[in-house]
Amino acid sequence: MRIGIDLGGTSVKAALCNDGGAILQRDSVPTPVGDPDGLRGGMKTLALRLCQMEGIAPDTVSSIGLGLPGSLDKANCRLIFGTNLDMRDVMFGDAFQPEFSCPVKLDNDANCAALGEATAGAGSRERHMLMVTLGTGVGGGIVIDGKLYAGCNDIAGEIGHMVIRQGGEPCNCGRKGCLEAYASASHFVKFAERALDAGRESVLSINKGHLNAKMICDAVDAGDALAIELFEGYCQNLSCGLANLINIFQPDCIVLGGGLAGYGEKLIEPLRRLTFPETFRCETKNTRIVLAALGNDAGLIGAAML
Repeated sequence: MRIGIDLGGTSVKAALCNDGGAILQRDSVPTPVGDPDGLRGGMKTLALRLCQMEGIAPDTVSSIGLGLPGSLDKANCRLIFGTNLDMRDVMFGDAFQPEFSCPVKLDNDANCAALGEATAGAGSRERHMLMVTLGTGVGGGIVIDGKLYAGCNDIAGEIGHMVIRQGGEPCNCGRKGCLEAYASASHFVKFAERALDAGRESVLSINKGHLNAKMICDAVDAGDALAIELFEGYCQNLSCGLANLINIFQPDCIVLGGGLAGYGEKLIEPLRRLTFPETFRCETKNTRIVLAALGNDAGLIGAAML
């Protein structure tokens, strides 16, 4: 048995999984923002509650994994700084003692989502997989031979900060032209608001100042000219990043997750059409682009598999 814990800005979710990644029990509590001791205690309470729900002893749990947002010291199981959590320098290695004597590991939430999809989701039948998450930012994870690739300093996988346009749009990381600055949901909306400010006519003007990515996709479905133009540009930019990833890694598949992936095949089909002509191809087997299968459970399962 394994326990996975996914720490978010509003809730701490936990799941008890078997060794194949199937969720047996789940529970959650609100995130105690700014309260490290409350967070450590809440995680331990969740872990104990899961064991009670399943009727097992805590000492039968083989590992506990944590998926956290922010900068991490993985070797020492330490959160250096938690994004949107108002927490610094939080140790988790001893947070589950004395009831649990198993190893405790942590990784960032995007890597956990990638490992979850590789274990029990869209990439479960593949050896090599990349995940790209399309949300407020563009995140990702690299899975090689079924294991997360972390690099020499444990921070590999910043897919969103590959530059696709030299000197382009400013990114929150401080660079210009990053994939995230063109393919995140927040920048998709930013481009729409910019067009409306320039006087472009569109049904989107009804929600000007309060737009989200789904509204733009709905306007695409309704045949709105500006929305279609924005979406086509979005797909062209994202396909540039995906083609780069394929040419470098040649993974079995790239799994797309996050809020914008909810547009489904309407997003995947143009991405395949635009991406594959820009990649090195083989006559036998080539990279597939697929949708994530686990939804919000990906991070939980991936944390449990750490």
